[in-house]
Amino acid sequence: MFYTIKTNWIFRAICKYRVWHMPRQAKKIYLTFDDGPHPEITGFVLDELLKYKAKATFFCIGKNVEAYPQMYKRVLMEGHAAGNHTFNHLNGWKVAEKEYFDNIAKAKELIDSNLFRPPYGRTSNFAAKHLKEKAGFNIIMWSVLSGDFDVELSPERCLDNVIKNTKEGDIVVFHDSEKAFKRLRYALPKVLQYFSQKGYSFEKISIPIVVSK
Repeated sequence: MFYTIKTNWIFRAICKYRVWHMPRQAKKIYLTFDDGPHPEITGFVLDELLKYKAKATFFCIGKNVEAYPQMYKRVLMEGHAAGNHTFNHLNGWKVAEKEYFDNIAKAKELIDSNLFRPPYGRTSNFAAKHLKEKAGFNIIMWSVLSGDFDVELSPERCLDNVIKNTKEGDIVVFHDSEKAFKRLRYALPKVLQYFSQKGYSFEKISIPIVVSK
């Protein structure tokens, strides 16, 4: 499995109409969680965030919101942001554009948000432009991957990925999913503690945002 922890400038330059980080003027970090809500794991994340008065952004799959509406409601009630992650976790490189757009629209019926993250980070520039200019989405990518989705990665390495690569304004990706939970459970509390002690706050993504040209 190939991926980079830090998103390199070449990839950012090629992939247009997307947001890669937030403003870097203040000691703020933007934690994001993909693929939920999950009835237990999302609850764990919310409990940990609460300990540090941290806010985050949850990119939710529509079918999971449909299956676990109370957990989704808790995300919003506790002051976090939600984003659209398609209804069925579709790979934008592997489906027709109409199917992709329809699936996002189906998720939007349940997820009232102008934030969108493509599953696997995969969507064409044409689709990204359409979603931004025609559908009104802000397409949120990331600047740091924790790697918690990688079953070959140790929990300790997952923590190091975040600690060693994150700075102010970074958008960091975790996953509130069963596949990632072993690494998430270890890394998230330590990330919250480490950066809180360094004087950082954890914020949800909201407008205005930085759009990569």
